[in-house]
Order: sequence, then C-alpha cells, then structure tokens
Amino acid sequence: MRPIVFVGPTLTIAEVTGVLDADCRPPVSQGDIYRAARSKPDMIGIIDGYFDGVPSVWHKEIQWAMSQGIQVFGSASMGALRAAELHEFGMQGVGRIFEDYRSGRLEDDDEVAIIHAPADMGFKALSVPMVSVRATLQSAVTEDVLPQAVASEIFKHAKALHYADREWDRILADASGNSTALPELKFFEAWLPENFVDAKREDALEMLSAMKQDLGAGTPVATPARGFEWTDVWNDLVQSEGAGELDQRAKGVLDELRLSGSQFEIFRQRAATRHFAVSQARRQGITADQAVLRDEMDAHRRKGGLVRRKQLIQWLTENDLNEAAYEHFLSEGWLARTAVQMSARQLDGHILAELKASDRYQALKQRAEAKRQASPGENPTVVSPAIDGISELQLLNWYFEQCLDLPVPEDVDAYARSIGLASRIELRRLLHCEREYLSMTDDKEIYDLEDD
Repeated sequence: MRPIVFVGPTLTIAEVTGVLDADCRPPVSQGDIYRAARSKPDMIGIIDGYFDGVPSVWHKEIQWAMSQGIQVFGSASMGALRAAELHEFGMQGVGRIFEDYRSGRLEDDDEVAIIHAPADMGFKALSVPMVSVRATLQSAVTEDVLPQAVASEIFKHAKALHYADREWDRILADASGNSTALPELKFFEAWLPENFVDAKREDALEMLSAMKQDLGAGTPVATPARGFEWTDVWNDLVQSEGAGELDQRAKGVLDELRLSGSQFEIFRQRAATRHFAVSQARRQGITADQAVLRDEMDAHRRKGGLVRRKQLIQWLTENDLNEAAYEHFLSEGWLARTAVQMSARQLDGHILAELKASDRYQALKQRAEAKRQASPGENPTVVSPAIDGISELQLLNWYFEQCLDLPVPEDVDAYARSIGLASRIELRRLLHCEREYLSMTDDKEIYDLEDD
C-alpha cells in the first residue's frame, strides 16, 4: 500500500504528490496513526498535526505502528516534535527542526504551532511559526540585511506573542514601536516577501525525499529500541476505535437479532467472550502474522465452501466486509481462540459454574460416574500407552463423523488443545473410553445438547 502522509498547512497535496506518490490525509490527531497502521501502508509520514481543541496524536499509537513493522517518519511540525520524542524507539526524524528539538535547542511546542483555515480552504496558514521567524532572521543577519541586535529585538517581540497572533505585520509593528532602528526595519520589511524562509516547508520536503529514497532502495524497517507494551489505556483506545459507528445495515441486523428472543442473549454472551479474549491476547502482545492469517483464511474458506475466489468475494459482499476488514475479522477470531486456549486451566472453574447455571452439570456428572462404573479400570483423564484393537484413524472417524457428524480435523493436536487437552494422545484416550461406554449403554444424549 502507498505511504500515508499527514499534512495540512505546511504543504499542499499537490506539493506532496509532486515528490512522493502518497495517500495524503489531514493533520494528524489522536487515533489517526492507529487507524492508518491497521491498513498496513509501506510507510507513514507525519508533517502536520493538531495541538489545541483536538486531542493530539498519541506517542503510543506511533510506537504501536512501528511494532507492526511500519516505518514512521516525522518532520517540520507535529512530526518533528514526535520524532524527537520517539527517536530512540525507531521513529525517523528529518530536518533541522527535528534536530533542534532532539538536541534541546528547541523545547517549546509553540515554536511550530500556527493557526490555519479549515479543510475546505486547504488548511491555509493564518500565522507564521516561530521556527520560520528564527530562520528568516538568521538569514537576514547572514546577508547583512539586519544587524544582530535588531534581529534579536524582532525575535523578542515575536516570541512574546501568542502563536495565533504571530504574523509579520504584527511582529514588525510591535518591534517598530520601541525601536530606534526604523530604517533597518523598513529595509527588512521590503526584503521579507521575496526572502522569507519557510523552515517547516523545507524540512517537510526533505522528509518526503527521504521516504521516497528509502522506498526505492527497499531500506529495511528499523527495529524499535524497546518492545511495545500493551497497557490498559492503550487497550481502551483500541476498543473505542474498534467499536466505531455502526452503519444502518449493521444496526438493522442487530435490531432483527433483538427480536429473536433468547438468541440475542446467546450471541451477546459469545460477543463478550470474544471481546475479553481478544483484549487479553493483545495485552500479552500476541499478534496474528501473515502465515497465521493465511491458515485462518484457508480454514474459513474450507469450512464455508468458499473454494473459488468468486465465492469468497460474494461472501464478503453479503457480510459487508472488504478485504482489509476480512483480515481483521480473521485476526480477531484467531486472537480470541488463542487467548481462550492459553487460559484453559483458569477457565475450568468458570465452565463448571456455567454448567451449573444452565442445569447441565448434574446430567454430565451422572454420565461421568456411569462411565467410571462401567469401566472401573479406566480413567479418562490419565494418558496411557497406545490402545489396541482400533487404529487412531478409525477412532477419529467414528467420533467426528458418526457422533458429531463433522469431518476429522486436519490438525488433531490443535483440536485437542482447543478443548483443553494436552495432545492427541489424551484425546485418543478419552475417545476410547467413550466408545467403550457407548458400546454398553448407547447414551448419545450428550451429542444432542442445544443452546438454552
């Protein structure tokens, strides 16, 4: 996917795309980097971002993007600030402003802050950033347009203004009111329009060139200095972003389910399990890589009979999913199952509690006791050597195809783990005891249980 660049007043979209074939998005705010990273772009570049009135982009989401193997660049404005703060974690800073923040020469956020017009007016800058005032005055001194003392006086007046009030007419008017250097100020004012140094623009263009060069060279992604830590606050952001705003079709589906009586509660309980399991997996830093997603997709397509790509596309359309959302759907399903399997022993007590709440505990207890009495020498919870008289394949075919009316799983060990067993050996032991028990009792009611 093309690199994503967050840009507003510093550069126009045309200026960005003139250097780099990029997906240009408005100034970055909280949550934007997380959403961008989920689409797995080649790179992310941050130039402009919001400071006041809108929550600023969070350091944590930039770290998360880098932990996903995405190279993140920053320059000029908000990008320079965050790059200086996250340089040691692997964020790539570019330009003089970034270097000044990283070295400590610049510290105040207002150095890059400006006000600008809304999106429909192209985010046109309505004030001048302090970094550009600095660079312009330095250029004027170097070219002997201003003496250093006069430049320092202008700088002092500019710095005293609120960032939203910084524009050259106001700055020079304030400087002229208390200055005896009016000729120099008039000369500087005439020189300014053709010689203004747009420091943020220069750095932003330099960053775009660096991104283009790295893309062309296939530069490997830098490894973050430290691993990403999943925290409760980060989890809250992810959950809030994942919830999103439902469209009318999705709302309609839920309304139909609400009318179905007990089915709504059944699916809500399943959703709660999925929600907390996915959260737990993410807290532990578990992620589904591309190999896992391919396996998940293959299993889903086999289960649903989606052998041909045309069938898969039709299923995606019917379920209101695009390919990126389908990948997310598969990833969360795998995360939920993985977390449940990892917590198998911790869940045993809760499973027993749910059986008691649904009045199924007694029936299963009686069946377990009847099985124990029918085969007093057998203990289905103990792993024993290979069982004679029937092959493993015959045993699996009998159980899955005859008892459950399902195909035998391709990965029997994975299936065993999914139901809380250590391996296929333990599963085989349980199935042998079950087969012996049914040969004497024909008690198959357990396979006919339905959801309450």
